[in-house]
Amino acid sequence: MARIAVIYYSATGNVHRLAHAVTEGAEAAGSEVRLRHVAETAPEEAIAQNADWAAHRTAMDDDPVASLDDLEWCDAYILGTPTRFGNVAAQLKQFMDTTGPLWGAGKLADKVAAGFTSSQNAHGGQESTLLALYNTTHHWGAIIAAPGYTDPRVFEGGGNPYGASAVDGTTEGELTAARYVGERVATIADRLAA
Repeated sequence: MARIAVIYYSATGNVHRLAHAVTEGAEAAGSEVRLRHVAETAPEEAIAQNADWAAHRTAMDDDPVASLDDLEWCDAYILGTPTRFGNVAAQLKQFMDTTGPLWGAGKLADKVAAGFTSSQNAHGGQESTLLALYNTTHHWGAIIAAPGYTDPRVFEGGGNPYGASAVDGTTEGELTAARYVGERVATIADRLAA
């Protein structure tokens, strides 16, 4: 049974919903999953100006926060971020930037990796965000398990071959594609472990 860390940042809840769907897919494939969000780093003033952001942050108060131990523990990691100008959100990037000691010790290498994202509109930078996310995982020595066009469920979520993605709100089709990403990573991680 593969151990999978689903680590994400979500401001208003869209990436949070994708993270839960990814987790469902990995668990359905038989994996043990740690679902973790990264700590919020935005100033309170910015959060208070967006009611959805403030409400989601309050709802997340008791959820487990990601640590480097989660990345060391797992056989695979699936990382999620909202799209920020076609790039990874600062909160997730800050967490990833703290992994130097694990990376230096080779503890992030040879693990299966994939990603997921959400943007406000269909052309809001989803693909570039996933590709930017993978830049770090390449440096870690990860084995990228993007969904490609390996299953019809990818097309239910818009057909993004780089990872699961959603447009503001997350439809059932987008959640189905996210579940497939979790399943695919779990399946490949199990094969590698065998």
